[in-house]
Amino acid sequence: MILQKIKQNKELISYAIAMAILLLLLRLLEYKFLVLEYKVEIYAGIIAIIFLLIGIWVANKVTKPKVETVVVEKEVKIFQDNFSINTEAIETLKISSRELEVLQLMAKGLSNQEIADALFVSLHTIKTHNANLFEKLDVKRRTQAVEVAKKLQIITPTLA
Repeated sequence: MILQKIKQNKELISYAIAMAILLLLLRLLEYKFLVLEYKVEIYAGIIAIIFLLIGIWVANKVTKPKVETVVVEKEVKIFQDNFSINTEAIETLKISSRELEVLQLMAKGLSNQEIADALFVSLHTIKTHNANLFEKLDVKRRTQAVEVAKKLQIITPTLA
C-alpha cells in the first residue's frame, strides 16, 4: 500500500527531495558567505574568549591564597589539689570579694545575666564589677581577664 502511494506520487516526492537539497545548499552557501564576510570579527571573538579563559586561569593561580596550617603548641599545666590562692595579688590589685566571686563565675563560663541571677544582683551591677575587673587586671575581654587571673593564681583553675 505504501509502495503504491510512493509510485503514484513519485514525481511529487522527487521534486520535494530536490527542493530540500537546494535549500540545504543555499543555507550552506549563506553560512559560507557569512563566515567569509565576518571572518575577522569571528577570529577576534575566538581570540578574545581564549585570552579571557587564560586571564581567569592566571588570576586564580596568582590571587589564590596559600593556606598554611600553623600548629601552636602551648604548655598545659595540670594543677594539683594543693593549689593555693594568691592573696597578695588580690590585695595588690585591690579586688573586692564580690569582684572575686564575679571573676570565678566568669571563669565557669556564665553570662552576665546568669552571674547576676546567681548572686541576686542586677545586671548593671555585674557590668560594673566586670568593668572594674577589666581595669584592675588591665584587660579588654572576659577571656583575657580569666586567663590573667589564672596566671596570677587569683582564681582556681578549672580542668573541665
